[in-house]
Amino acid sequence: MCGIVGFIDRSNTTQKEQIVKNMMDTIVHRGPNSAGQFIDEGAALGFRRLSIIDLEGGTQPIKNEDGTKIITFNGEIYNYQSIREDLIAKGHIFTTHADTEVLLHGYEEYGIELLQKIRGMFAFVIWDTEKQELFGARDHFGIKPLYYTIMNGTFMYGSEIKSFLQHPNFVKELNKEALKPYMTFQYSALDETFFKNVYRIKEGHYFIYKDGNLDIQQYWDVKEQETTMTLEETVDLIDDTVLKSVEAHRIADVEVGSFLSSGVDSSYVTAVLRPEHSYSIGFGDKTYNESIEAKKLADLIDLNNTSRVVTGDEAFEYFPLIQYHLDEPDSNPSCVPLYFLTELASRDVRVALSGEGADELFAGYQAYGMNTKSKAVKVVAEGLKKLPKNMRYSIAKGLKGKSFKGALHLYTSLAPAEEFFIGQAKVFEEDEAVDYLQPEYQQSPTIKDIVDVHYEKVQDMSEIKKMQYLDMHQWMPKDILLKADKLAMANSLEVRVPLLDKEMMKVSEIVPTKYLINAENTKFAFRQAAARHLPEEWYNREKLGFPVPIKDWLREEKYYHIVREVFTQEFVKEFFDQEKIVKLLDDNFAGTADGRRKIWTIYTFLTWYQVYFINDGIKPVPAAIA
Repeated sequence: MCGIVGFIDRSNTTQKEQIVKNMMDTIVHRGPNSAGQFIDEGAALGFRRLSIIDLEGGTQPIKNEDGTKIITFNGEIYNYQSIREDLIAKGHIFTTHADTEVLLHGYEEYGIELLQKIRGMFAFVIWDTEKQELFGARDHFGIKPLYYTIMNGTFMYGSEIKSFLQHPNFVKELNKEALKPYMTFQYSALDETFFKNVYRIKEGHYFIYKDGNLDIQQYWDVKEQETTMTLEETVDLIDDTVLKSVEAHRIADVEVGSFLSSGVDSSYVTAVLRPEHSYSIGFGDKTYNESIEAKKLADLIDLNNTSRVVTGDEAFEYFPLIQYHLDEPDSNPSCVPLYFLTELASRDVRVALSGEGADELFAGYQAYGMNTKSKAVKVVAEGLKKLPKNMRYSIAKGLKGKSFKGALHLYTSLAPAEEFFIGQAKVFEEDEAVDYLQPEYQQSPTIKDIVDVHYEKVQDMSEIKKMQYLDMHQWMPKDILLKADKLAMANSLEVRVPLLDKEMMKVSEIVPTKYLINAENTKFAFRQAAARHLPEEWYNREKLGFPVPIKDWLREEKYYHIVREVFTQEFVKEFFDQEKIVKLLDDNFAGTADGRRKIWTIYTFLTWYQVYFINDGIKPVPAAIA
């Protein structure tokens, strides 16, 4: 697990050495154990290492036998040993036991087909000194980040955008189109980031950069292959695949721990892994303290559990640092506990397994069709779902806008997903965002533009699987996985996600929709599989996410004044109608309205903007650790 940086141009080699070093230093938190670089007339490759596998011999960059190809790699390849054996049989000579070298020789042997063979999380680049060509790829789901930009004749890439600030050819400019969609989605929703002309290599894509030309291609996507398996067959398959995935994800030459919340996903992983150390986080109030329930489970299954409580003072003190590490604003409240959870785990271990992915693969969100507590309404909806598509859509059209009890659930159960579903987060309505924004920031792709790109590819899927597909390409790579990677690596911790894996995806693709979500529960078959390892209180528990007390904070005078001080600064007028956002905050504080998510989303953006544009991207140092 590491961080990579680099650039392609034909500038002075001496200058390149200092530039790439500065870029590497910016992401030292991703790899505090060692560093390496390669420089020639065309390229500069930089690397920071967090040692996990082959602790002594896995230093990068690594060259092939004749030195014509050089690799830097961030991630883990879980099936590297079998591929290594095949490559040795084909005559390749290895100088390390690291998975990195398998990618290098694998690219020599298989070319782009390598990406179909590997199982893991990765972002890597390979420089071909003979062709003067850079090949790079990002993993199937976007677990590991990879950004790029082309500025002033220089192609730059890196694990984190902040490294680009160290390159003299980088021009830092705010992408004005990013703000309006962010206010609805809570994360940076476009392919172009909040930094103008800086883009992500998308999940499941590779690129080739040569002679000033960039070619990006998709190599993998979700496929619909629903079967008629029985429930018992489905549960057997899920549990068997989870066990094998956890086993594959525990491969390391260092100790592997796990995160443990009150929910089924991390509990399932932890119960299977049975690590020496598990970690939980919470806030003071019982309502927001998942660590209490996590400790109960740890005691029941005889595991060690370390937890801590985060205070409001700590949350606000560290918030600018959290946004610095994220590179772009993300107002998901769970960013706060996640930062402190990864810091806690990093005191003992370098690797921790987490439960991300199960909700997206096996339909764990209420929004997929469980947004009512009425059992009768759920049963009626399940029956209506069996009608032909045209009939369902026609009934939904008649239900739209109706206000009787259960009408919304019936509508969302029958209507085309693209009519109502934009993902797991929706803060501001689009028109509402426009009302708060200054005219200069009101122009951007519409929410419909953003989601329709994905929906257009899956018109033949069931409505639930359409929603899952959208979340796999928006919510997961741009919010859930991004914050997991950035905030863990901020604390030099590798987070692995065994429930979000190529083999797990193959299972998800063939699970009958009726076993994903039904009148009984979300993630129905998955929970039945987890029941083989967990008490009912855990495998049937309603999804909570990371509960964060922002409602309480924003009605506490101390924190209200912290936010108000930001909202009333002069620079804020460039983006927002200042009078309206202050009123939103004041009304929330007075208890006459509940604007917590909207306030937090605005506060997050303004905090991030201060870090990167007012304070010029200098790493904030909280007073607590100054």
